This record gives sequence, structure tokens and C-alpha cells, in this order.
Amino acid sequence: MNVIENSKLTVVGAGAVGASVAYASLIRGSARHVALYDIAAERVEAEALDLAHGSQFIGASDIVGSADISVAAGSHVVVITAGAKQEPGQTRTELAGVNAGIIRGMVPRLLEVAPDAVYVIVTNPCDVLTVVAAEAAGLPRQRIFSSGTVLDTSRLRWKLAQRAGVSTSSVHAYIVGEHGDTEFPLWSSATIGTVPILEWERPGHPRMTLEELDHIAAEVRDAAYTVIRGKGATNYAIGLSSARIVEAILQDQHAVLPVSTVLDGFAGVDGVALSVPSVVSASGAVPIPNTPMSENERMQLRASADALRGVIGAVRS
Repeated sequence: MNVIENSKLTVVGAGAVGASVAYASLIRGSARHVALYDIAAERVEAEALDLAHGSQFIGASDIVGSADISVAAGSHVVVITAGAKQEPGQTRTELAGVNAGIIRGMVPRLLEVAPDAVYVIVTNPCDVLTVVAAEAAGLPRQRIFSSGTVLDTSRLRWKLAQRAGVSTSSVHAYIVGEHGDTEFPLWSSATIGTVPILEWERPGHPRMTLEELDHIAAEVRDAAYTVIRGKGATNYAIGLSSARIVEAILQDQHAVLPVSTVLDGFAGVDGVALSVPSVVSASGAVPIPNTPMSENERMQLRASADALRGVIGAVRS
């Protein structure tokens, strides 16, 4: 393993999500040095100062913030959270177009100061923006990817753990595809411990049905809408899941996580970024080509790709 010493993470964007990524990374000790970059100077400096005031309680990590992009110099990982929020009445395609323009302008500038970094896109729609960022960067596909369905998978495992009466770490199941409306779980390979999901039962926890699993999957898919209705944004869980991805890179863990890379012949999908189980290490993310899928799941993955192609085409035109 090639663990990166004296590691540096830069988080781009000091809004609710970016600040949560920085906060989670500090308290988890994900990186030795954390930099926060945003064009809003007063905001980014205030967020970094607020985080720095807790330095006594977070171990050896440190934090700086600046509106000068040079703050990202020498980064090993760059997490991009900057972008516009979806406004009432604004379509997903319109939002994608706005954020695609932001990403196209930002990535080349970041590469000038952090040419050797692994880039992780968190800004939504993250799958579409991964394609845009990859084209703007010209990097190997494994070095620029998005957080994808890592958070969605955590939501799924939490729901299943509650239903099955076990710890979340004992649930082995993945959400794949788009980080959005066409995402779906890989039920064919899902287990609790070593027991297939449909065969799990214990006192007080009877076997689950396919109908119940479909209901759980729909709750997971729509979970962000529930949080947004109540508090306006999702930020803590995406901060934690992003920190987890950062650790897999900086510690060269070769961890299997469902991040979103631009696929090349995966289950018949090319040129579209979708989340599939991937090995994440210091060199980036590499999809696992022999991931088992049922024929129905392969069809769902292709349908997810088809849903994104139109949006990708729109932001390119």
C-alpha cells in the first residue's frame, strides 16, 4: 500500500456541503492538511476560522481557507462541491447546464495548481458533471470521478439494518446507476452477513418480500427530497461519505465503494458516468468488471445510462 504521508485535501466550495466535507474530514482525521477554497472570500475565511477554532479537539489535522485558488497547491485530493442550487421551477437539465459551465471553468484552473491530485465531484448532477469534468481535465478516467451512490448505499444499508435487526456494517448491499431517480439496488447479490437478503430472518424480524424491498429502495431514492423539505439541504451525510472516499484515496485502501466513473464497456455502457462497485485507492477509482448482476439489473443500468445521455448531450450543445 502506498499511503500518502503529509496528505493534503482541498474542498472546493464553502457552502453547507463543502463545509460539512471539511468538518467531517477534520474530525475523522481523513487528511493531515485541509484547505477550503471559494470565490466568496468572507464566507470561506469565516468557515475555515470556525473550524480552526476547534483544532484542540481534532488531532493533528489543520485547516486553511482562501478565495485564492493557490490554496489548493500540492493537493493529493480535490473534492468539488461548488455549484448552483436547483431553483424552484428550474429543470434538472437547466441546473446541469449552469453547473457544467462552472465545472468547465474551474477544473483547468485547479489542474494548474494541483496537477497530480485525484478529483472527486460532489456537485449535482454529479454523474453528468463527472463526464464534463473528465472532458475538461483530460485526465485518466480513474483520476476524476464522483461520490456517486456512496451516500445512497449508506442510506440503503441503514434502512435494511433497521428492518433486519442488525448493525449497518453487517449489511452488504449496493445502490448503483445514476445518483438520482433511476438508481437501483443490486438485490441479486445483497446479503446480511452471509445470508441472501430474501432469506434473512430472526425472531421479531420475518423474511422480507420483494414488494417490501421495492418500497425500501423507493424510500432510499427519495430520501434527499425528504431531508430537503425539512431543512433545505442535505449536508452532514454527504460530508461523511465524501470523507470516507478521501480516506480510501489517501490511505491507498483499495476499498470497494460505489463511486461514479466514466464507464468503458461496463455491462454494455460506454461514455456515461454511473456508479458501480469500484476499487478506490491512491491511483483513483477502477470499476470492478465482473460485478455480478441479474439480466434485469443490467437492463436497469442501461436504462440509467440512457436517461443521462440526453442531459449530457444538452450540456455539451
